[in-house]
Amino acid sequence: MFLSIPHLFDSMKFERRDILLIVGLLLFMIGLLPFMAPVYAVVIIIALYFVIKVFVARRRQSIQKDVGEGICMECGSKIFDKKCPNCN
Repeated sequence: MFLSIPHLFDSMKFERRDILLIVGLLLFMIGLLPFMAPVYAVVIIIALYFVIKVFVARRRQSIQKDVGEGICMECGSKIFDKKCPNCN
């Protein structure tokens, strides 16, 4: 019945790095406030948030494509069909 904080964060699907990104962007927005109107600062921060999220997602996809099934612990090459092409 009672809503606890950990269950609240689990339902929002935020990871720790997402929360750190939001906190960092809020601090950056506070730094922008003396130089521009708050509306423009909020728009810039929202745009930065989505640009960073898209960049991280594309980077994660490229790393996942490069790694594939995994990396051999002995020689460091990419594993195909659950076997290392260099070691086996």
